[in-house]
Order: sequence, then structure tokens, then C-alpha cells
Amino acid sequence: MIRRARVAALVAVLSVFGAAVRPETPAAGDLLRDALWLKHRGRPAGQRPRVALVLSGGGARGLAHIGALKVLAREKVPVDLIVGTSVGSIVGALYAAEVPVDEIETMAARVGWDKLTDVSTARVVRLLVSERLLSTAKMEDYLTARIGPRVFADLKTELACVAADLRTGEEIILREGPVALAARASATMPGVFDPVPYRHRLLIDGGVVNNVPTDVARRLGADIVICVYPAADFSRHNVTNVLSTLMQALYIQGQVISEERLKLADLVIRPDVADISASELGRSREAMDAGQRAAEAALPEIKNVLAAKFLERAARGAGPR
Repeated sequence: MIRRARVAALVAVLSVFGAAVRPETPAAGDLLRDALWLKHRGRPAGQRPRVALVLSGGGARGLAHIGALKVLAREKVPVDLIVGTSVGSIVGALYAAEVPVDEIETMAARVGWDKLTDVSTARVVRLLVSERLLSTAKMEDYLTARIGPRVFADLKTELACVAADLRTGEEIILREGPVALAARASATMPGVFDPVPYRHRLLIDGGVVNNVPTDVARRLGADIVICVYPAADFSRHNVTNVLSTLMQALYIQGQVISEERLKLADLVIRPDVADISASELGRSREAMDAGQRAAEAALPEIKNVLAAKFLERAARGAGPR
């Protein structure tokens, strides 16, 4: 049992280093953490804890996910599972399909609602005076043009997209079939856009039922859950049109539930995008930069969490030596 005791002792040391190390020796804890980090991060999935990345909804604020992913990819943070809602599903689908983060960044900087939907002034006016909703079919075409006709089974990184069934109100976890269709369904806001037919269901934006699907990540076997949550400050937004009004109403509805779900994460990255409204795609660069800054600031904690979990797993699995 000597090895088990040694590992348990290292876990304890790592957990207190941040508070206990004297100011004049701040690097001691970092050295231990980084040594463990470098040793374990490259291990195959079955030989280390299962890491899930949860990407919440948030409309244009969710483009901060891209900046966070840029840091995680650079640092080679292992990600075995991505669980996304709404814009989190779109960004997650691109990343899981191995589109380079720099390319995703370029796409986000150039994208507008006209490339993802059939929004136009005339169509919005027609929406107000008729029963016909707008379509997100262009979103699916846009994604397919970039990742091809991939299905979930083709992805090297496991992906789950959260949507809602308009008829029943059920949370639907999409993990099979066409990836672009699933991401589109997860990001189809009700009230403005037509629900997406999927088998016998009509699917809408997953933010209606679960904007921060940390619980889904846990149910899918994650040992470590890292969540990127670009929260809003609704008092700072100018609600000027139908789209921004409905998007804001959707996110206000889920705010309290989201805060509860965040408690299921081991670590939450919170980009400072509070003043960006969900419909402001023109501020994509600000959102991505905020995501990158937040992930950079969280890196020491990310490494601490992963290193400690690596050791806990070793302690549970280590036999006598």
C-alpha cells in the first residue's frame, strides 16, 4: 500500500500548495503541478480521467467559446467529450470535427445572421403579420460546407448537442446522425425560427431546457467538467428589435437554472462579455478575445484540477507495490 499512500499524500500537498506556500517561494506549487500535468495529459483516454468541456448557449456572447478553445488547444488540455447548447453546439461541432481553431475564429469574424438564417427586413416584417416563421436551413448548409456530411460516429472527440422537443418540452440529447443538423436544431430559437424536424420530433434551441448542460456531461461519464459560461448583464443591453427581444427573454428564463447547473462543474471559465447582447454578431472579435483572456487566467486552476484528478485516479487504482 506504499504507492497508494504516496499518491494520496501528493494529492493533499497539491490541494494546499496555493494557500500554504510562502510568498517568497511561489513557484514550488507550480513546479509540482506542472510536472504532474505534463506527465498525465498525454495519456490515452482510458488511462486518465474523462474530461468534458461544456459550452453554454448565449448567442453572440457564445463566440467567447472560440477564444477559450484557442487556449485549451494550445495547452493540449485533453478533451474527451464536448456538450453544447445552442451556439455552444455550433462551436463544439466545428471543434469536434477537427476544424482548426484559427479557422473557426476567421469564420466567426465574418459570419452574420444572413449566412445562418433567412433573416431580412422584409421577412421580419412578414413574421409580424403572418404565422410563417423564419428558417435556419442556411445554418445547416453553412456547417455542412465546413465539416462535410459527417455523422457523430465520425468524430474523434465525442459530441453531444442539447435541444428541446417543442411538442413535449423534453430535453433531447443528440448523439447520432448528421452533426450539422444536430447543431442547427440545438441553436434554433423558438418564436422566430421554424422548429427542426428530427425523426418524430420538432426540435428547438436547447437553451429553453438546459443552457448549461453540466448535468449531461456527468451523465455521460465525465470525471472532470470544465464549463465555459459567457454570462450576460441584461440591464446593460439595448433591446431594439424582435430578434434581440426574444433572445434576451430566452436567456433570462434560464439564468437561475444555469447558476445551479454551474455547481456541477469542477471549473467554470467566465468570459467578460456581459455587455454584448445575444444578437450582436458584429462584436465577435470582442467576444473571442474575452474568451481567450478568461481561459488564460483560468489556466493555473485548470492544471490544478486536472493534476489533482489524475492523482486521485491513480490513488484509487494503485495496488500494493
